[in-house]
Amino acid sequence: MSQEQLLFLLQGAWGTVLLSLLTFAVGGLAGLALAMARVAPARPLRWSAGAWVQLIQGTPLLVLMGLCFYGPNIAGLGSVPALLAAAMAMSIYASAFLGEIWRGCIDAVHKSQWEAAECLGLSRWQRMRLVILPQALRMATPPTVGFAVQIVKNTSVASLVIGFAELSYNAKVLNNSTFQPFVYFGSAAVLYFAICYPLSRWSLTLERKLNANRR
Repeated sequence: MSQEQLLFLLQGAWGTVLLSLLTFAVGGLAGLALAMARVAPARPLRWSAGAWVQLIQGTPLLVLMGLCFYGPNIAGLGSVPALLAAAMAMSIYASAFLGEIWRGCIDAVHKSQWEAAECLGLSRWQRMRLVILPQALRMATPPTVGFAVQIVKNTSVASLVIGFAELSYNAKVLNNSTFQPFVYFGSAAVLYFAICYPLSRWSLTLERKLNANRR
């Protein structure tokens, strides 16, 4: 593999990292809002958030990519850049799954914790922020990092629908011109591993720190 080809793969890896960061940042904020809505006292808010989660979880990411990329143009709103369309689709997709992960972790905190916090005279927001969320965070760390790894790998879907130049796309371009799939797709696999492995290690480190603070 030449230096130019390696740089081309690294450019694709940067596209993967950038899209993953945008997805986790925007999707995480939306997912947190969904999680809060799912445990809110207001029943219509819970139902609306639940319906949105079910709709998005039941829709393939490939379909969301197509809607976000081609939909605005068909509606007369103009074309959407590939990165923006991919980030929109993946953020919507991630919000539903992260929201359910975090909702489940909030619900997993024992009811006695809510009752004890209420006895201290804390408001619902104070109970959530000071008592419930710190405990839910410890439980949420492994599945959240696991889903973050899935986000990194799911960026490859963007190359299938809208031709966004991420790692898989650049590996495919090189393979089409040289017919050396083991070299380029193997190199792409190594780069994916190099991106995902530190996330797993960071998750273990964070878990140890949170458990240490609990003692």
